[in-house]
Amino acid sequence: MTTLPAPSQPARVAALYRFARLDAFEALRAPLAAFCCGRGIKGTLLLAHEGINGTVAGSDEAIAALIEHIEAIDGLSGLEVKYSSAAAMPFHRMKVRLKREIVTMGVETIDPAASAGTYVEAGDWNALISQADTIVIDTRNAYEVSIGSFKGAVDPATASFREFPAWVEAHRADLEGRKVAMFCTGGIRCEKATAYVKSLGFEDVFHLKGGILKYLEEVPAEQSLWQGECFVFDERVSVSHGLTEGDAELCRACRHPLTASELASPRYAAGVSCPHCFDARSDEDRKRYAERQRQVELAQARGRGPHIGS
Repeated sequence: MTTLPAPSQPARVAALYRFARLDAFEALRAPLAAFCCGRGIKGTLLLAHEGINGTVAGSDEAIAALIEHIEAIDGLSGLEVKYSSAAAMPFHRMKVRLKREIVTMGVETIDPAASAGTYVEAGDWNALISQADTIVIDTRNAYEVSIGSFKGAVDPATASFREFPAWVEAHRADLEGRKVAMFCTGGIRCEKATAYVKSLGFEDVFHLKGGILKYLEEVPAEQSLWQGECFVFDERVSVSHGLTEGDAELCRACRHPLTASELASPRYAAGVSCPHCFDARSDEDRKRYAERQRQVELAQARGRGPHIGS
């Protein structure tokens, strides 16, 4: 009998992906959704012609069963999986979605399964990015970078991954004659980014295997070149070394992660505003958000658990 974790109980979190040709990916949607829902697993899985991507959480038993199940699907053995834990279930529901890409770049001719850059293990990453001829590029979006990144990394300041190819085109001269080392949260975006950069004719292209999550799991804090926390796409908001839950919180008005100093700003009000969105919202907006926050707090006080709108 499968154990279904209660929302307030600890959960195992699995961030997974695999680039692989899935010609009949649509047929996987319903069986995967049924498998997860039947075992109390929540989160999101994305399916496309190029493979699978997602983050899910559940009991140890349920997550182990899901990984075994996906690994048995033709073409999906060899999943890249990073495990961590959450003090409580970090997702509200289970979703399995069909997409054009499992990570959206908008360049359909790229095939990471055939042409990605060279994997670099977490334990070897420091040596690579410390070399004078290496340019280190954070392929995540600006709001993720805002709470943490590797020392000396270039921030392309993108709002979405779709903007990354244009940024590379605009900075090709900076990449010429250098080793290009890229990283992201779990490894999927930087793997696709390396395939794109290699398609432009660059050869010395590398990416962090398993992403920041694997680095924070394996590299001791005293040896780390990581600064700050790593944003994650669930209710934990961020993680730090050892994949422990971080201190960042989410602005419930604009969904931007907030550091301790931003939470202390006079422009921050829980559920209403933060330094990133204060000037972009009207007083009427803030009144509406304040009422929503009041309803969230009432629901929590009545013991109804997290409010879905929170």
